[in-house]
Amino acid sequence: MQLGIHNASFSWPGGPAAIAPTIADLGQAAEAAGVAHVSFMDHFFQIPPVGPAEEPMLEGYTALGFLAAHTSTVKLQLLCTGVTYRHPGLLAKTVTTLDVLSGGRAVLGIGAAWFDREHEGLGVPFPPVAERFERLEETLQICLQMWSDNNGPYEGKHYHLAETLNSPPPVSSPRPEIMVAGSGEKKTLKLVARYADSNNLFGGPDEIKSKLDILRQHCENEGRDFSSITTTTLARVDPETDTDAFLREAEALHAVGVKVIFVVPRGDNPARLADKLGKDVIPRLAELG
Repeated sequence: MQLGIHNASFSWPGGPAAIAPTIADLGQAAEAAGVAHVSFMDHFFQIPPVGPAEEPMLEGYTALGFLAAHTSTVKLQLLCTGVTYRHPGLLAKTVTTLDVLSGGRAVLGIGAAWFDREHEGLGVPFPPVAERFERLEETLQICLQMWSDNNGPYEGKHYHLAETLNSPPPVSSPRPEIMVAGSGEKKTLKLVARYADSNNLFGGPDEIKSKLDILRQHCENEGRDFSSITTTTLARVDPETDTDAFLREAEALHAVGVKVIFVVPRGDNPARLADKLGKDVIPRLAELG
């Protein structure tokens, strides 16, 4: 089982000038600890579960590009990109750029988007949920085409590309990994089965097991090998405050098929969390396999 750090806040002591060095420290501490993934959110306003909209929030891919220059091994992604925020051709180009500059460490995490306030606030169209899912599937198809040898056109219901030229190609072979995030049983999990290398599910072990049973059926329907999909989740227990409880939940999650747990820093020093994970958590997780 692997650990990731999912940084959801940039409200650190020192104000804006302290954000860049704190991110650099986080990346270096994560690698020293043996953390496998570092992710940021793809939001432009802070989201309600974390804090008020006025809190600092960075543009995600720019932040990952900065982090790429300060790390060498961790996989880098947004958890997750909202399909509405970027035209899919430009999104594929952006993730490719991150992949090239990081030496093949980019992951495309993507979902249907949900935070209407930032769309309305910044003038970004926010279509109904059914259309967002249509756009999500087309975006996945466009990214896959741009990461292939096919430079030809793409004609969809919502997107029309005259040529899907993408040079340079990604460093990742055969392409960057794709995560489709969300637990929707009829649409999201079907897209996971059809297009994704990994998912991100919410809930405890019992709920995740139930979702994976549904995903397994979607994989059978799609002719997909269920075991080829990596299941990830966000930790519900803070390992800094209760390491033993975190490890108990990690063991239960591992038993139902979770391979990666993303831990969210709760305090004002995310590098301290990485140090804690490296010292007290990762060695014990290694026993799970």
